[in-house]
Amino acid sequence: MTSALPPLVQACSGALGSAAAHAVSYPLDLVATKLQTTTSRRLRGLHGTMLLLKHIMDTEGLAGLYDGLGADTASTIVSNFLYFYFYTLLHAIVARRRGSTNTSLLQTLKHSLTAPTKPVMLGVPTELAVGFVAGVASRAVSTPLSVVTIRLQTEGDDDEEESQSATASDKASPPPAFERRTATQGFFDVVRRIYAQEGLAGFWAGFQPTLPLCFTPALTLLLFQLLSRLHIPWKAPRARQSAISAFLSGASANALAVTILYPLLLAKVRVQAARSRRDAKGSATSVTDVWAAALRAEGWGGLYQALGVQILKGFVNQGVTMLVKQRIERGVVRLYTRGR
Repeated sequence: MTSALPPLVQACSGALGSAAAHAVSYPLDLVATKLQTTTSRRLRGLHGTMLLLKHIMDTEGLAGLYDGLGADTASTIVSNFLYFYFYTLLHAIVARRRGSTNTSLLQTLKHSLTAPTKPVMLGVPTELAVGFVAGVASRAVSTPLSVVTIRLQTEGDDDEEESQSATASDKASPPPAFERRTATQGFFDVVRRIYAQEGLAGFWAGFQPTLPLCFTPALTLLLFQLLSRLHIPWKAPRARQSAISAFLSGASANALAVTILYPLLLAKVRVQAARSRRDAKGSATSVTDVWAAALRAEGWGGLYQALGVQILKGFVNQGVTMLVKQRIERGVVRLYTRGR
Protein backbone atom coordinates (compact mmCIF):
# COMPACT_ATOMS: atom_id res chain seq x y z
CA MET A 1 0.00 0.00 0.00
CA THR A 2 1.18 3.54 -0.75
CA SER A 3 -0.43 5.08 2.37
CA ALA A 4 -2.55 4.21 5.42
CA LEU A 5 -5.72 5.89 4.10
CA PRO A 6 -8.91 3.90 3.34
CA PRO A 7 -9.39 2.40 -0.17
CA LEU A 8 -11.84 5.05 -1.43
CA VAL A 9 -9.44 7.92 -0.66
CA GLN A 10 -6.51 6.14 -2.30
CA ALA A 11 -8.64 5.25 -5.32
CA CYS A 12 -9.78 8.86 -5.82
CA SER A 13 -6.30 10.28 -5.34
CA GLY A 14 -4.82 7.69 -7.70
CA ALA A 15 -7.45 8.39 -10.36
CA LEU A 16 -6.97 12.17 -10.16
CA GLY A 17 -3.20 11.76 -10.21
CA SER A 18 -3.38 9.53 -13.28
CA ALA A 19 -5.68 12.00 -15.07
CA ALA A 20 -3.23 14.86 -14.45
CA ALA A 21 -0.29 12.74 -15.56
CA HIS A 22 -2.16 11.55 -18.63
CA ALA A 23 -2.83 15.10 -19.80
CA VAL A 24 0.91 15.82 -19.54
CA SER A 25 2.18 12.66 -21.24
CA TYR A 26 -0.59 12.03 -23.79
CA PRO A 27 1.35 13.23 -26.89
CA LEU A 28 4.03 10.65 -26.04
CA ASP A 29 1.32 8.00 -25.64
CA LEU A 30 -0.13 8.88 -29.06
CA VAL A 31 3.28 8.74 -30.72
CA ALA A 32 4.15 5.47 -28.98
CA THR A 33 0.91 3.85 -30.22
CA LYS A 34 1.56 4.95 -33.81
CA LEU A 35 5.16 3.73 -33.68
CA GLN A 36 4.09 0.40 -32.20
CA THR A 37 1.57 -0.26 -34.99
CA THR A 38 3.43 1.03 -38.05
CA THR A 39 5.59 -1.15 -40.29
CA SER A 40 7.46 1.80 -41.83
CA ARG A 41 11.20 1.38 -41.38
CA ARG A 42 11.66 5.15 -41.47
CA LEU A 43 9.93 5.37 -38.10
CA ARG A 44 12.63 3.89 -35.93
CA GLY A 45 14.47 5.39 -33.00
CA LEU A 46 14.65 9.03 -32.02
CA HIS A 47 14.67 10.22 -35.65
CA GLY A 48 11.38 8.47 -36.37
CA THR A 49 9.82 9.89 -33.21
CA MET A 50 10.76 13.45 -34.11
CA LEU A 51 9.63 12.92 -37.71
CA LEU A 52 6.23 11.72 -36.55
CA LEU A 53 5.80 14.60 -34.08
CA LYS A 54 6.72 17.13 -36.78
CA HIS A 55 4.29 15.61 -39.26
CA ILE A 56 1.39 15.65 -36.79
CA MET A 57 2.10 19.28 -35.91
CA ASP A 58 2.39 20.30 -39.59
CA THR A 59 -0.80 18.55 -40.73
CA GLU A 60 -3.10 18.72 -37.72
CA GLY A 61 -1.61 21.31 -35.43
CA LEU A 62 -1.32 21.08 -31.67
CA ALA A 63 -4.78 19.46 -31.45
CA GLY A 64 -3.45 16.50 -33.42
CA LEU A 65 -1.19 15.57 -30.51
CA TYR A 66 -4.29 15.10 -28.34
CA ASP A 67 -6.35 13.01 -30.77
CA GLY A 68 -8.39 10.55 -28.68
CA LEU A 69 -7.51 12.23 -25.36
CA GLY A 70 -11.09 12.19 -24.03
CA ALA A 71 -11.63 8.45 -24.38
CA ASP A 72 -8.14 7.60 -23.15
CA THR A 73 -8.46 9.86 -20.10
CA ALA A 74 -11.80 8.24 -19.22
CA SER A 75 -10.19 4.81 -19.57
CA THR A 76 -7.24 5.89 -17.42
CA ILE A 77 -9.45 7.32 -14.66
CA VAL A 78 -11.72 4.26 -14.54
CA SER A 79 -8.81 1.81 -14.68
CA ASN A 80 -6.72 3.56 -12.03
CA PHE A 81 -9.65 4.21 -9.70
CA LEU A 82 -10.63 0.53 -9.77
CA TYR A 83 -7.04 -0.63 -9.55
CA PHE A 84 -6.09 1.47 -6.54
CA TYR A 85 -9.41 0.63 -4.84
CA PHE A 86 -9.14 -3.13 -5.29
CA TYR A 87 -5.40 -3.15 -4.59
CA THR A 88 -5.73 -1.13 -1.37
CA LEU A 89 -8.71 -3.17 -0.17
CA LEU A 90 -7.14 -6.56 -0.89
CA HIS A 91 -3.81 -5.44 0.57
CA ALA A 92 -5.52 -4.22 3.77
CA ILE A 93 -7.50 -7.46 4.14
CA VAL A 94 -4.38 -9.63 3.78
CA ALA A 95 -2.38 -7.39 6.17
CA ARG A 96 -5.14 -7.39 8.80
CA ARG A 97 -5.72 -11.14 8.55
CA ARG A 98 -2.02 -11.72 9.11
CA GLY A 99 -1.98 -9.45 12.13
CA SER A 100 -5.09 -10.92 13.78
CA THR A 101 -6.86 -14.22 13.22
CA ASN A 102 -9.47 -13.65 15.92
CA THR A 103 -11.69 -11.36 13.88
CA SER A 104 -14.13 -12.65 11.28
CA LEU A 105 -13.65 -12.04 7.56
CA LEU A 106 -16.70 -9.72 7.56
CA GLN A 107 -15.22 -7.59 10.36
CA THR A 108 -11.88 -7.51 8.58
CA LEU A 109 -13.59 -6.35 5.39
CA LYS A 110 -15.48 -3.63 7.26
CA HIS A 111 -12.35 -2.33 8.98
CA SER A 112 -10.38 -2.47 5.71
CA LEU A 113 -13.04 -0.37 3.96
CA THR A 114 -13.42 2.34 6.59
CA ALA A 115 -10.39 2.44 8.89
CA PRO A 116 -6.76 3.33 8.12
CA THR A 117 -4.49 0.32 7.69
CA LYS A 118 -0.79 0.66 8.42
CA PRO A 119 1.13 0.34 5.14
CA VAL A 120 3.25 -2.80 5.30
CA MET A 121 5.28 -4.78 2.80
CA LEU A 122 3.89 -8.26 2.21
CA GLY A 123 6.04 -10.98 0.70
CA VAL A 124 6.92 -10.50 -2.99
CA PRO A 125 4.62 -13.34 -4.21
CA THR A 126 1.73 -11.97 -2.13
CA GLU A 127 2.33 -8.40 -3.33
CA LEU A 128 2.29 -9.55 -6.96
CA ALA A 129 -0.79 -11.74 -6.43
CA VAL A 130 -2.76 -8.90 -4.83
CA GLY A 131 -1.72 -6.53 -7.60
CA PHE A 132 -2.54 -9.05 -10.32
CA VAL A 133 -6.09 -9.67 -9.04
CA ALA A 134 -6.68 -5.91 -8.75
CA GLY A 135 -5.31 -5.42 -12.26
CA VAL A 136 -7.58 -8.07 -13.79
CA ALA A 137 -10.65 -6.53 -12.14
CA SER A 138 -9.81 -3.00 -13.31
CA ARG A 139 -8.80 -3.94 -16.86
CA ALA A 140 -11.92 -6.04 -17.37
CA VAL A 141 -13.94 -2.83 -16.99
CA SER A 142 -11.59 -0.40 -18.76
CA THR A 143 -10.54 -2.50 -21.79
CA PRO A 144 -13.47 -1.38 -24.02
CA LEU A 145 -12.43 2.26 -23.55
CA SER A 146 -8.83 1.31 -24.26
CA VAL A 147 -9.83 -0.43 -27.50
CA VAL A 148 -11.82 2.61 -28.67
CA THR A 149 -8.90 4.92 -27.80
CA ILE A 150 -6.37 2.91 -29.79
CA ARG A 151 -8.74 2.80 -32.78
CA LEU A 152 -9.08 6.60 -32.55
CA GLN A 153 -5.32 7.04 -32.32
CA THR A 154 -4.58 4.81 -35.33
CA GLU A 155 -7.66 5.64 -37.47
CA GLY A 156 -6.57 6.63 -40.94
CA ASP A 157 -3.02 5.32 -40.61
CA ASP A 158 -1.86 3.19 -43.47
CA ASP A 159 0.52 0.59 -42.11
CA GLU A 160 1.48 -1.02 -45.41
CA GLU A 161 5.15 -1.55 -46.11
CA GLU A 162 6.96 1.17 -48.03
CA SER A 163 7.77 0.41 -51.63
CA GLN A 164 11.29 -0.95 -52.07
CA SER A 165 11.77 1.22 -55.17
CA ALA A 166 11.11 4.60 -53.52
CA THR A 167 11.47 7.62 -55.82
CA ALA A 168 12.84 11.03 -54.92
CA SER A 169 9.32 12.38 -54.60
CA ASP A 170 8.48 9.57 -52.21
CA LYS A 171 11.37 10.62 -50.00
CA ALA A 172 10.20 14.19 -49.98
CA SER A 173 6.68 13.27 -48.96
CA PRO A 174 5.55 11.73 -45.65
CA PRO A 175 5.73 7.92 -45.37
CA PRO A 176 2.51 5.89 -45.72
CA ALA A 177 2.11 5.70 -41.95
CA PHE A 178 1.72 9.50 -41.93
CA GLU A 179 -1.27 9.73 -44.25
CA ARG A 180 -3.73 12.14 -42.76
CA ARG A 181 -7.14 10.75 -42.04
CA THR A 182 -9.72 11.74 -44.64
CA ALA A 183 -12.53 12.31 -42.12
CA THR A 184 -12.62 12.93 -38.40
CA GLN A 185 -14.14 9.95 -36.70
CA GLY A 186 -15.83 10.56 -33.39
CA PHE A 187 -15.96 8.37 -30.36
CA PHE A 188 -19.43 6.98 -31.09
CA ASP A 189 -18.58 6.36 -34.75
CA VAL A 190 -15.77 4.07 -33.64
CA VAL A 191 -18.02 2.36 -31.08
CA ARG A 192 -20.68 1.67 -33.73
CA ARG A 193 -18.09 0.39 -36.19
CA ILE A 194 -16.55 -2.01 -33.68
CA TYR A 195 -19.98 -3.36 -32.70
CA ALA A 196 -21.10 -3.74 -36.33
CA GLN A 197 -17.94 -5.54 -37.42
CA GLU A 198 -17.06 -7.61 -34.36
CA GLY A 199 -19.97 -7.55 -31.93
CA LEU A 200 -19.54 -7.13 -28.18
CA ALA A 201 -16.42 -9.32 -28.19
CA GLY A 202 -14.65 -6.65 -30.28
CA PHE A 203 -14.58 -4.30 -27.29
CA TRP A 204 -12.36 -6.78 -25.45
CA ALA A 205 -9.94 -7.31 -28.33
CA GLY A 206 -6.45 -7.80 -26.94
CA PHE A 207 -7.70 -8.81 -23.50
CA GLN A 208 -5.67 -12.04 -23.73
CA PRO A 209 -2.31 -10.21 -23.72
CA THR A 210 -3.80 -7.74 -21.21
CA LEU A 211 -4.07 -10.45 -18.55
CA PRO A 212 -0.31 -10.97 -18.15
CA LEU A 213 0.05 -7.17 -18.36
CA CYS A 214 -1.91 -6.95 -15.13
CA PHE A 215 1.44 -7.67 -13.53
CA THR A 216 2.67 -4.26 -14.76
CA PRO A 217 0.93 -2.11 -12.11
CA ALA A 218 1.56 -4.82 -9.50
CA LEU A 219 5.27 -4.88 -10.32
CA THR A 220 5.33 -1.07 -10.53
CA LEU A 221 3.80 -0.63 -7.06
CA LEU A 222 6.09 -3.28 -5.60
CA LEU A 223 9.16 -1.54 -7.06
CA PHE A 224 7.76 1.83 -5.95
CA GLN A 225 7.50 0.64 -2.35
CA LEU A 226 11.02 -0.76 -2.48
CA LEU A 227 12.50 2.38 -4.05
CA SER A 228 10.58 4.62 -1.64
CA ARG A 229 12.35 2.91 1.26
CA LEU A 230 15.75 3.91 -0.09
CA HIS A 231 17.02 6.92 1.85
CA ILE A 232 18.89 9.08 -0.63
CA PRO A 233 20.27 12.31 0.85
CA TRP A 234 18.95 15.49 -0.78
CA LYS A 235 20.14 19.02 -0.15
CA ALA A 236 16.61 20.43 -0.17
CA PRO A 237 13.73 21.16 2.24
CA ARG A 238 11.91 18.08 3.53
CA ALA A 239 8.72 18.80 1.55
CA ARG A 240 10.70 19.09 -1.66
CA GLN A 241 12.67 15.94 -0.81
CA SER A 242 9.41 14.04 -0.46
CA ALA A 243 8.08 15.35 -3.79
CA ILE A 244 11.30 14.50 -5.63
CA SER A 245 11.41 11.05 -4.04
CA ALA A 246 7.78 10.30 -4.96
CA PHE A 247 8.33 11.36 -8.57
CA LEU A 248 11.61 9.51 -9.08
CA SER A 249 10.45 6.36 -7.28
CA GLY A 250 7.22 6.16 -9.28
CA ALA A 251 8.89 6.97 -12.59
CA SER A 252 11.79 4.54 -12.11
CA ALA A 253 9.50 1.75 -10.94
CA ASN A 254 7.31 2.11 -14.03
CA ALA A 255 10.31 2.23 -16.38
CA LEU A 256 11.65 -1.03 -14.94
CA ALA A 257 8.26 -2.77 -15.05
CA VAL A 258 7.53 -1.67 -18.63
CA THR A 259 10.95 -2.83 -19.85
CA ILE A 260 10.40 -6.29 -18.35
CA LEU A 261 6.89 -6.75 -19.78
CA TYR A 262 7.16 -4.70 -23.00
CA PRO A 263 6.68 -7.53 -25.57
CA LEU A 264 3.24 -8.18 -24.02
CA LEU A 265 2.38 -4.48 -24.21
CA LEU A 266 3.37 -4.37 -27.88
CA ALA A 267 1.17 -7.39 -28.61
CA LYS A 268 -1.81 -5.81 -26.82
CA VAL A 269 -1.60 -2.58 -28.80
CA ARG A 270 -1.24 -4.31 -32.17
CA VAL A 271 -4.14 -6.67 -31.55
CA GLN A 272 -6.40 -3.82 -30.40
CA ALA A 273 -5.38 -1.67 -33.37
CA ALA A 274 -6.67 -4.24 -35.90
CA ARG A 275 -9.47 -2.58 -37.86
CA SER A 276 -11.61 -5.71 -37.83
CA ARG A 277 -11.20 -9.47 -37.80
CA ARG A 278 -12.00 -9.51 -41.52
CA ASP A 279 -9.48 -6.76 -42.34
CA ALA A 280 -6.87 -8.38 -40.11
CA LYS A 281 -6.66 -11.60 -42.12
CA GLY A 282 -3.07 -12.37 -42.89
CA SER A 283 -1.87 -10.01 -40.17
CA ALA A 284 -1.16 -10.44 -36.47
CA THR A 285 -4.37 -11.08 -34.51
CA SER A 286 -3.00 -12.83 -31.41
CA VAL A 287 -0.01 -12.56 -29.09
CA THR A 288 1.93 -15.34 -30.81
CA ASP A 289 1.10 -13.88 -34.25
CA VAL A 290 2.46 -10.48 -33.22
CA TRP A 291 5.66 -11.95 -31.82
CA ALA A 292 6.22 -14.24 -34.82
CA ALA A 293 5.70 -11.36 -37.27
CA ALA A 294 8.03 -9.07 -35.29
CA LEU A 295 10.75 -11.72 -35.10
CA ARG A 296 10.51 -12.44 -38.83
CA ALA A 297 10.69 -8.75 -39.73
CA GLU A 298 13.38 -7.46 -37.39
CA GLY A 299 14.60 -10.22 -35.12
CA TRP A 300 14.57 -9.77 -31.34
CA GLY A 301 14.66 -6.01 -31.71
CA GLY A 302 11.18 -6.16 -33.26
CA LEU A 303 9.72 -7.17 -29.88
CA TYR A 304 10.90 -3.85 -28.45
CA GLN A 305 9.79 -1.45 -31.20
CA ALA A 306 9.20 2.05 -29.75
CA LEU A 307 10.37 0.93 -26.28
CA GLY A 308 12.25 4.19 -25.74
CA VAL A 309 9.16 6.36 -26.26
CA GLN A 310 7.08 4.05 -24.07
CA ILE A 311 9.63 4.24 -21.23
CA LEU A 312 9.78 8.05 -21.50
CA LYS A 313 5.98 8.27 -21.50
CA GLY A 314 5.72 5.88 -18.54
CA PHE A 315 8.49 7.71 -16.67
CA VAL A 316 6.61 11.01 -16.88
CA ASN A 317 3.16 9.47 -16.38
CA GLN A 318 3.88 7.32 -13.36
CA GLY A 319 6.10 9.93 -11.75
CA VAL A 320 3.41 12.61 -11.96
CA THR A 321 0.70 10.12 -10.89
CA MET A 322 2.48 9.14 -7.68
CA LEU A 323 3.50 12.75 -6.98
CA VAL A 324 -0.08 14.09 -7.33
CA LYS A 325 -1.52 11.09 -5.46
CA GLN A 326 0.80 11.71 -2.52
CA ARG A 327 0.00 15.46 -2.49
CA ILE A 328 -3.77 14.79 -2.48
CA GLU A 329 -3.52 12.22 0.31
CA ARG A 330 -1.44 14.55 2.47
CA GLY A 331 -4.00 17.29 1.86
CA VAL A 332 -6.78 14.95 2.99
CA VAL A 333 -4.85 14.09 6.15
CA ARG A 334 -4.30 17.77 6.95
CA LEU A 335 -7.99 18.57 6.47
CA TYR A 336 -8.94 15.63 8.70
CA THR A 337 -6.58 16.63 11.50
CA ARG A 338 -7.72 20.27 11.39
CA GLY A 339 -11.35 19.23 11.64
CA ARG A 340 -10.82 17.21 14.80
